[in-house]
Amino acid sequence: IQDEVLAHRLGLIPLLADPRLFDFRVSADSEKWEENTTAQDTIELELKVKCSKNPHAAKDATDPEELYKNSRVLTEHIKWKPIGDQAERFQTCPIRPVHDDILIAKMRPGQEIDVKMHAVKGLGRDHAKFSPVATATYRLMPEITVTDPIPEEFVEKFAKCFSEGVVSIEEDETGRKVPKVVNPRLDTCSREVLRHDEFKDRVKLSRVRDHFIFSIESTGALRPDELMREAIKLLMRKCHSVLSSDILLR
Repeated sequence: IQDEVLAHRLGLIPLLADPRLFDFRVSADSEKWEENTTAQDTIELELKVKCSKNPHAAKDATDPEELYKNSRVLTEHIKWKPIGDQAERFQTCPIRPVHDDILIAKMRPGQEIDVKMHAVKGLGRDHAKFSPVATATYRLMPEITVTDPIPEEFVEKFAKCFSEGVVSIEEDETGRKVPKVVNPRLDTCSREVLRHDEFKDRVKLSRVRDHFIFSIESTGALRPDELMREAIKLLMRKCHSVLSSDILLR
């Protein structure tokens, strides 16, 4: 694997380290990087792996996993090297890659990787690797309204037109089976119910315009609920900054 490709792959590995506990790196001078490294702005990691033949492998073995030792370089081989008081600060939650089974490279006997890495805090607008969010989407809350009673013989068919758990079948005071929307959040908005002539004029599908459902996938540094709260705090700070500036007065 080329050095540039290896460096790129290492830079994209998510780390289990709370970025709120670190400061932004002030100096970016590569020549004095080691001198300017502090426990408050830098995480030091080491990757040292050497591939060798497995003397105990079977003679008819063909699988590299059996023929060689350390033929696959994984994130579990990355070791954290505490700086200053980091060992004490992160005693309960040591810094490490989020996942131990991310493939970094493949090697054969005689090949070795010996790398020292420094992780720093950055902004997602500078590079996606600094963003703690993998994907973030939102949608409006589905709204299902039964405008006309559903004939009892079609109740079960009506319920099956929606995702499981959206519509339940209950009995009214007369003992008649009726559909009831119990959890519209689970609906995938497939609009399957409108394909059936017996239902299309008896149900109305819409969305609640002021009810947003956010789905956030984290890379692992922070929990999704923490990411949402931090995003709201950042948005509030930006709003306060604009309101307190003289831009609105011009």
